[in-house]
Amino acid sequence: MADALSAAAEPTRRRLLQLLAAGPRTVSELAEQFTVTRPAISQHLAVLADAGLVTARKDGRQRLYSVVPAGIVQLRAEIDRFWSTELDLLVDDATKRATTQPEEHRP
Repeated sequence: MADALSAAAEPTRRRLLQLLAAGPRTVSELAEQFTVTRPAISQHLAVLADAGLVTARKDGRQRLYSVVPAGIVQLRAEIDRFWSTELDLLVDDATKRATTQPEEHRP
């Protein structure tokens, strides 16, 4: 299974997740929203499916994609773990350095 955070980090895949949050859609419906090809959208959906973020079900000759709520919860947990105390401390340190630098050294 692919890492959900890595899968969702790519802009096209993030947009696909946003579109699917409104409800199930076919690859064709999704592809209409992008300048890339339908096969490219299918590949992005496969990455999201491998990461457990979307699922597909057959509806006649089409496949309907939808988000997997448990996958989105897992993604949120990964984001929360990433934005940890250490990262907060790094931001605080950078802010302190920026405010204590002499004015001629500031960007």
